[in-house]
Amino acid sequence: MALQIFRTKKIVSHSDSNDGLKRCLSAWDLVFLGVGAIIGTGIFVLTGIAAATQAGPAIVLSFVIAGLACAFAALSYAELSSAVGGCGSAYGYSYAAFGELIAFIIGWDLLLEYGISVAAVANGWSGYFQNALTALGIPLPDALTKAPVLGGIINLPAAAIILLLMGLLVMGVKHSAKANNTMVVVKLITISIFIGIAVFNVHPDNWHPFMPYGWFQTLPDGKTAGVFAGASLVFFAYVGFDAVSTAAEEAKNPQRDLPFGIVTSLVFCTVIYIIVSGLLTGVVHYSELNVSSPVAHALTLLGYDWGAALISTGVIAGLTTVMLVLYYGLTRIIFAMSRDGLLAPFFSKVNRNTQTPVRVIVLCGVIIALIAGFVPLGELAELVNIGTLAAFVLVCLGVIVLRITKPNLDRPFRTPFSPLFPVLGMLSCGALMGFLPSITWLRFIIWLIIGLIVYFSYSIHHSKLVKE
Repeated sequence: MALQIFRTKKIVSHSDSNDGLKRCLSAWDLVFLGVGAIIGTGIFVLTGIAAATQAGPAIVLSFVIAGLACAFAALSYAELSSAVGGCGSAYGYSYAAFGELIAFIIGWDLLLEYGISVAAVANGWSGYFQNALTALGIPLPDALTKAPVLGGIINLPAAAIILLLMGLLVMGVKHSAKANNTMVVVKLITISIFIGIAVFNVHPDNWHPFMPYGWFQTLPDGKTAGVFAGASLVFFAYVGFDAVSTAAEEAKNPQRDLPFGIVTSLVFCTVIYIIVSGLLTGVVHYSELNVSSPVAHALTLLGYDWGAALISTGVIAGLTTVMLVLYYGLTRIIFAMSRDGLLAPFFSKVNRNTQTPVRVIVLCGVIIALIAGFVPLGELAELVNIGTLAAFVLVCLGVIVLRITKPNLDRPFRTPFSPLFPVLGMLSCGALMGFLPSITWLRFIIWLIIGLIVYFSYSIHHSKLVKE
């Protein structure tokens, strides 16, 4: 038994590992996937809230620190995506480095991370969509925009957008990528308009005091504040670049393009976050930014009502791309686990016409739509944070382990200054896990226990490695 749970999967070449999926994504498609996943609520919501409650104008430094922590993980993802490949992301890398049990645990963890993320973002998208309908004078009744426990019947917009994305993904990954690219352009245009307006309305006095809470301090109410506390909050604005690695088997040249897509999207989004957060705290005093849509609020205060309306359009487009990319990543991880025998073979069937795993896409779409429509997520969304950080830690460790166990493995991209950068990634992501509340840890442990039951009752007996 002990030997079985630590058996590792043989690393196969990228060209031998697509099992019928269509290789059609270019390097820039992958970059747009990363930007689509990263730029969402983080830039339109989190920047203002973190500035108002955590770091003040020094939120710029929080984004730099969080960006560095993500960069260490991203470089590790880049190395393993080019060397190990597969559409399973951190699950597949763990299978090659640590063995089957650890791989299953991280795969199971990723199912929760991606699934809850999509449902949570759908709830946020529904709110902005309802605001847009209200502005047009055709609001939906509360019964159709709230979950039953909140007094409604169903959150219809949240469920509907999931089903719409389901249809898009069923059509094929190239159609999905084109839709994603279009929506990314829309939100980048809205961000550019904000920057163009804000740069001429900066009042340097708003940047004083620059660090009202210092680097880190505990407030009288027991909450933490400061640059480092702000970094732990805004870190989750970057989450999503790992979804790029799930496109390994649909990329035209994965060994070259995956590292490019992962690193380029993260660097680009980090620069955008720093510029927007700096300008936002320059045009409006940070104490006024603790609102649900701080960027739009800032433009309203400046008298640009049309700009605020445009930002709302950008938010809707931004949240749609986040859902699309994470939903895509979820289906590919389930597909990879099923192909390895750790989940039922039902999930690894590829439709001949669309060259997509239609069964997984439809099943996930129906389940997530039901969750988004009938469950108010609330604190459950914090499970996304801990799952992501756990995956980042293991990927960084995986680089170190594979450098030792498989020194001759072909690595088209190599993490610089290894093992220093992977170790820094493990330490920074591990430290950020410590900021999460105990209830999040408890829920995470319960989910993992359920996963262990599935593994020892089914997966260990049906693994492809048993047959080999």
